[in-house]
Amino acid sequence: MANQMTPTFIPLIGQRLGLIIAGSISTTLLGGALLFQYVGGFAPCSLCIWQRWPHLAVIIIALIGLRGIMPRGMLWLTFIAGMISVGLGGYHAGIEYGLWDGPSNCTTNLALDGDIKTLTQQLLVTPLVRCDEVPWSLFGISMAGWNALISLDIIAAALISLRRI
Repeated sequence: MANQMTPTFIPLIGQRLGLIIAGSISTTLLGGALLFQYVGGFAPCSLCIWQRWPHLAVIIIALIGLRGIMPRGMLWLTFIAGMISVGLGGYHAGIEYGLWDGPSNCTTNLALDGDIKTLTQQLLVTPLVRCDEVPWSLFGISMAGWNALISLDIIAAALISLRRI
């Protein structure tokens, strides 16, 4: 009885499949961001651009691992890039929903103290696309929020495939 396999709720996946899943998720998210930008006309803010870098890293890392170059190490790097993506997406979503302040170069709080010269200067340095506004949402979750939630799947794929089979 000791040698019987115990049922598991999490399927075991190999390192290759884990890299394929993580790379596919990042490719889909990055492709979706580019579609929103170039087809949908949603210009990205600076935090939106920052959120794209971990996905590009996951795609490159997955391709390297799929070539047979240290696949287990590439899964760990995928895990780290997924964590960064979740962090950036969650941080940006928190700014959009007013949970905390964002970087001063991406948000604006105009001081209306009556001096038109100061107000004009503030308007001139204010970015066209602000990080603290939600340009699009689905089910009340912004694009940054969806990025954070879906990036959790990258982390899950990496962790599940890192388990010893």
